[in-house]
Amino acid sequence: MTNSGYKDWNRVYTEYTLEELPWELGKPRKILVDLVEGSSIKPCKTLDICCGAGTNTVYLAQRGFDVTAVDISKQAIKYAGQKARRAGVEIQFVLGSFVTLPFEDQRFDFVFDMGCFHHVLVEDREKFIQGMCQVLKKGKGLYLLICFSDRNGPAWNHFTKEHLAQYFSRRFKFLSLKHFGSVEGDGYLRYFHSVLMQRLEKARI
Repeated sequence: MTNSGYKDWNRVYTEYTLEELPWELGKPRKILVDLVEGSSIKPCKTLDICCGAGTNTVYLAQRGFDVTAVDISKQAIKYAGQKARRAGVEIQFVLGSFVTLPFEDQRFDFVFDMGCFHHVLVEDREKFIQGMCQVLKKGKGLYLLICFSDRNGPAWNHFTKEHLAQYFSRRFKFLSLKHFGSVEGDGYLRYFHSVLMQRLEKARI
């Protein structure tokens, strides 16, 4: 079940090639690779939320993670499935809403979010965060959030670190918070926050 407020995402993946989409780099995100290769995040039951064309998803599966991936775009899921088959890895792909996740409580040890939260509409943010909390295991589930920084300029979805603390601190403990720049697929430098957080044992759902 998809959310009508986000229906344009399938049009984006249908009308443009992957090379035309700035966030589709064709290689896994360095911040994710560094955490995995440094064993800060070890193979476990993982959700890649808003997986897009599946580059990060496939990387995680190749590193031994048991990966489920969800996206609201049917075309993105098609691309990701093709990429997984070429790589010879098994991944469960789910076409569904990132606001209302179709998974049971405490199913995952790790959620990877590359650019999903900053596209969640303001009125859906609380529900989205609640969903992240629900699908992660109590007291130990990890959530890696990568989202736009306010250094990109003022916008409804550019966040300060204080904004992120306000949104997530009731349910998560911040383990690390980094700020970095990335030259995206269109050649433009954009700034991001990367937050590794852990679900609280007594998180407020």
